[in-house]
Amino acid sequence: MKVAIIHDWLTTYAGAEKVLEQILEIYPQADIYSIVDYIDADKRGFIKNKKVHTSFIQKLPKSKKKYRNYLGLMPLAIEQFDLSEYHLIISSSHAIAKGVITGPDQIHICYIHSPIRYAWDLQHQYLKEAGITKGIKSWIARATMHYMRVWDSRTANGVDEFISNSEFIKRRVWKAYKRNSVVIHPPVDIDSFKLTETKSEYFLTASRLVPYKKIDLIVEAFNDMPEKKLVVIGDGPDYLKIKKIAGDNIEMLGYLEFDKLINYMQNAKAFVFAAEEDFGIIPVESQACGTPVIAFGKGGITDTVIDISQKSEKNPTGVFFPEQNVGSLKAAINKFEKNEEIFHPIKIRENALNFSEQIFKEKFKSFVDKKVSEFKLGQ
Repeated sequence: MKVAIIHDWLTTYAGAEKVLEQILEIYPQADIYSIVDYIDADKRGFIKNKKVHTSFIQKLPKSKKKYRNYLGLMPLAIEQFDLSEYHLIISSSHAIAKGVITGPDQIHICYIHSPIRYAWDLQHQYLKEAGITKGIKSWIARATMHYMRVWDSRTANGVDEFISNSEFIKRRVWKAYKRNSVVIHPPVDIDSFKLTETKSEYFLTASRLVPYKKIDLIVEAFNDMPEKKLVVIGDGPDYLKIKKIAGDNIEMLGYLEFDKLINYMQNAKAFVFAAEEDFGIIPVESQACGTPVIAFGKGGITDTVIDISQKSEKNPTGVFFPEQNVGSLKAAINKFEKNEEIFHPIKIRENALNFSEQIFKEKFKSFVDKKVSEFKLGQ
């Protein structure tokens, strides 16, 4: 069986690329297709140093740094890949990878990180954060997003089976495409995060400092609680703005190497997470260290954290707050501290084990094998 794996673009090693890495562990013989490939020669281990088939966008001016500027050309680009020799096509898609053209004798399974976020329900947030709510640039962006929605809806028909990365994305897939999907959570490298049972007295948040991560909200909440210490790890365009408003009880460390980040995560009293994410890997990594999570209770986080209020036989692993505002977060922090004794590091880590790389590979392979078998039986 010849297998092709389609990835949106290869420019870094982040969450989507970690999924690609594990899919390649299952199908090491697969060929890879991507709009562009700018992974450095010394960092290609996660794709097994394979040659990647790229699109014409790879050859366009400044595509290495400005590939997103060619979004309007990407539907055309992805449709030019000739996949006619493959039996199984697996797309790993948060933008355009699922739009490849396949035939009736091929099975196309899409692992969907999300329908195109900035074309669907997050369009208005994207326009605000980009500062293009008015003027000609705004109307060009809006027209592009309209075109992408139409194309994205049409290409959903070419996917035989969808796998969503969380229940939240399952709902988004249904809303955008009216297609059912099965949920298989992304793989998390649990083994790199060791359990620490004794915790220190600081709270931790770590992220790239961009608007939707809401780090400024977390800092403002701790400004109102000067007796509590917060450590902020991460860099990004909002760093100086956030540093300027941070009180004396808040330590901003910028970017840290992986081993130092883990050390802070292992010893934190709790990890604070205020973003609405499709899945959210870092709260799982925190739980792998035995560290509870205080999080905005919307999005993929509801799959991975067991809230203190849930009626479950399982031990809680965190506290949700219902609104992205200072008052709601402060109430959750106080609720956590009043109930600290019920959070057990060993039980918290046990919850994180449900999202390991091995479990992902077992579930993914089992699902694909079943669908390929059913597809062949139906021919």
